[in-house]
Amino acid sequence: MINKIIFLFVTLFGIGKIRKIPGSIASLATTIFLFFLLHILKISPNFVLIFIIIIFFVSLYAVNIFIKDLDNKDPKEVVIDEFIGQSIPICLYEIAHEGTKETSQILTSYFIMFILFRVFDIVKPYPVSYYDKNFKNSFGVVMDDVAAGLYVVAVLVLYMVLTS
Repeated sequence: MINKIIFLFVTLFGIGKIRKIPGSIASLATTIFLFFLLHILKISPNFVLIFIIIIFFVSLYAVNIFIKDLDNKDPKEVVIDEFIGQSIPICLYEIAHEGTKETSQILTSYFIMFILFRVFDIVKPYPVSYYDKNFKNSFGVVMDDVAAGLYVVAVLVLYMVLTS
């Protein structure tokens, strides 16, 4: 039973088992899910960020159990890391831009964050590549996506500074 729960958690309810581009699909599903939570249900972005932090710590444990007996320590079906990495820029964007926003502005921002996250997750600039190459455990699996998410935040902050 616990193995089934861990499987559902690390594969984001089976999204990771999709044959083609499971990481991108998981990131897109995360983006849509967060839009629903933050703009349809109107849940506080601070609360969502706390939830993401809890997911981060749970994922370190769950991914460790999932990959324990596998040769490949970063299997494609593990996509909880994409959920965490994609959530970071969206939550921080929402916290920084609280208040009324046009839906078109929100959707444009979410699309840009989705694309940037996928680019950083695929290209893996340093330190994303460092975590990916040097930690063959749950920490490496999760932290490369956290670093990719933080790169998105850095690019958005730089953009805001340059355009203000």
